[in-house]
Amino acid sequence: MLLINRLSQSDARILMSGAEQKAEEIGVPMCIAITDESGNLIAFERMDGGKVHSTTVAQDKAFTAASARKATHEFNEACIPGSDNYLFGIHTALGGRLCIVGGGFPIRVNGEVVGGIGISSGSPQQDMACAQAGIDKFNLSSL
Repeated sequence: MLLINRLSQSDARILMSGAEQKAEEIGVPMCIAITDESGNLIAFERMDGGKVHSTTVAQDKAFTAASARKATHEFNEACIPGSDNYLFGIHTALGGRLCIVGGGFPIRVNGEVVGGIGISSGSPQQDMACAQAGIDKFNLSSL
C-alpha cells in the first residue's frame, strides 16, 4: 500500500496568496494553478486582468511540474535542438500538455513532491517569481 502526501485546500490558498501578493507587487495580474502530486487541478484563480489564454497555460505548467517532478524552465533548457540530452520535442507529448515555459514548480515537503504550482500571464521570469513567492509563503507557514 502506498501512503501519499497531498496538498490540502488550505495549503493551496496559502500558495495562491503568496503568488497573488507578488503579482500585485509587480503589477501583473496572473493566472495561478495549484495541482496535487499527480498534476490534477485542486485550485485555480484568474486575477482580474489575467490573460484568457493563460488559464490553460498556468494549469499545464502546474501539471508538468508536479507530474514530472521538475520545474518547467528546466525542461526548456533541456529542449534545445541538437543538445545531448535528447529531450527536444518533449513539449509535444501528452497532446502538448507538457509545458516547457518557465513558471511551473513542483511543491516539495521534506523532499517529496506533494503538488505543483503554475503561473501564467507575465514573462517567464515574472511567472517564475510569482510561483516562487507562493512556495516561499507556503514554506514559511509550514515552520
